[in-house]
Amino acid sequence: MNAPLAPNAVADVARSAERAARQQQVVAVLAPLLPAHALLWHHEDTVPYECDGLTAYRQLPLCVALPETEAQVAAVLKACHALSVPVVARGAGTGLSGGAMPHALGVTLSLAKFNKIVQIDRLARTATVQCGVRNLAISEAAVPLGLYYAPDPSSQIACTIGGNVAENSGGVHCLKYGLTLHNVLRVRGYTVQGEPVEFGSEALDTPGLDLLPLIVGSEGMLAVTTEVTVKLTPKPQLARCIMASFDDVRKAGDAVAAVIAAGIIPAGLEMMDKPMTAAVEDFVHAGYDLDAAAILLCESDGTPEEVAEEIDRMLDVLSGCGATRLEVSKDEAQRLKFWSGRKNAFPASGRISPDYMCMDSTIPRKRLADILLAIAEMEKKYGLACCNVFHAGDGNLHPLILFDANDPDQLHRCELFGADILETSVAMGGTVTGEHGVGVEKLSSMCVQFAPEEREQMFAVKRAFDPMQTLNPGKVIPTLQRCAEYGKMHVKKGLLPFPELERF
Repeated sequence: MNAPLAPNAVADVARSAERAARQQQVVAVLAPLLPAHALLWHHEDTVPYECDGLTAYRQLPLCVALPETEAQVAAVLKACHALSVPVVARGAGTGLSGGAMPHALGVTLSLAKFNKIVQIDRLARTATVQCGVRNLAISEAAVPLGLYYAPDPSSQIACTIGGNVAENSGGVHCLKYGLTLHNVLRVRGYTVQGEPVEFGSEALDTPGLDLLPLIVGSEGMLAVTTEVTVKLTPKPQLARCIMASFDDVRKAGDAVAAVIAAGIIPAGLEMMDKPMTAAVEDFVHAGYDLDAAAILLCESDGTPEEVAEEIDRMLDVLSGCGATRLEVSKDEAQRLKFWSGRKNAFPASGRISPDYMCMDSTIPRKRLADILLAIAEMEKKYGLACCNVFHAGDGNLHPLILFDANDPDQLHRCELFGADILETSVAMGGTVTGEHGVGVEKLSSMCVQFAPEEREQMFAVKRAFDPMQTLNPGKVIPTLQRCAEYGKMHVKKGLLPFPELERF
């Protein structure tokens, strides 16, 4: 006679049976709405969708829908809404906060086939594109007109404009040209009920409430984006980049603040510490100074006269801040080489570690050195290495914690390390995210930054668009219960004081 199943095993069997029954029901409803090749539910077909760029957390969806027309998008959303089935929209899957991680009892809605450039208007300097168009493809299409799309995240060769809208992505030139929000005019898509909706306008003003800033950066929680109209920027006549070396991270951090204080807004202002420059140089051979404790990349663009003047001014400021080496790109090839190192920081880190977790927080520029020194102490505390690269001009940090996901203890220490960085950023007057979003990665850290009343207002906005809360649920906004549990665990972990705990 077989031994009876343990209580946990019984629960697992019950959950498995519930999932199988739900999957069968959902597939039966969606199958008539999509071509046969556009609906995936077998295990081996859904595995590629189990995570985004944050690979530490994985979950298989019930099925994956790959609509090819907007009518199919609307039909899938209406069907899922009628069944109260969660829907998670997905673009290229390059996100780094788990924003596109599937729901265990939900449908992943892949917009990968929406990859057409609808129109480029030379006179208006705009491009209207489907949500699955790659960021870099917009600039490539605009090159013959002497235009380009300014936001340039490091993943621009692969990331899509729909994902950029969801996360409000930036890039190395965001200091001068702004984030996605500052370069998008209009977003069109569908509500969770499958109804068409439009935010913003191609005109100079928007009729009624201007909800465009609400949808950009909403991480797929309010609507599903299908089409975007973006601004195009005239390509500068000339661009030159300074590589500035410093023998001390505090000098480098102070130099960033000094450049901005001098009234200079560089086209790009990036910072890398010594471990990162070593990893990148071995990978790309960009010509970085391996003896420097930190390097800055400072770019100027515009007319030749403007660039010459701004480069001279920046050289004076950087020299006055103690730069040990200053090198200005001699030609376009060297400028691109300097930036290729910065753009390849993530893959370079992947070459030296089995896994890495890229954090994303923002602090005041004047605290750059403080956070780097604090992270160095955290490396000792958690026994893990960290390479640092960030958009120094706007204080957006990207520490890359190196670990091995096959070791549960290393993953646990990595999570604690990441939470410590985020909470230290908040303590220094910053925020828990800059451009990668909250997703599932920073969900608990939101408890540290926002009071219960503030989080309730976030939920109120969510409910206004999605009353049943089935569109990308369980992301971005932590529940009261989660924050209470996190707060109680927090003190035991020996992290920063958690003032929100006494509110519960």
